[in-house]
Amino acid sequence: MAQINLSNIKKIEKQRNTIHDKVYTTYTVFEMKGSKYIQIDTYGRIDRENPEKLSQSIQLDRETAKYLVNLLTQEFDLK
Repeated sequence: MAQINLSNIKKIEKQRNTIHDKVYTTYTVFEMKGSKYIQIDTYGRIDRENPEKLSQSIQLDRETAKYLVNLLTQEFDLK
């Protein structure tokens, strides 16, 4: 599991990029210590040995969600 650290997030340029396979994804909304979080969980590809095993989790708080909404709006030219 991980939370995005906004104090050191930066854009980088990569020479080699690939498009990943789509995988089963779930999300959970919860509150802890007075703060609301959204947790996004992704699971293994269908051809993986344990396809239902949790692969990655990322937790977003309000501040991180606002940052990502602004980033996505800018990068995808959303209005």
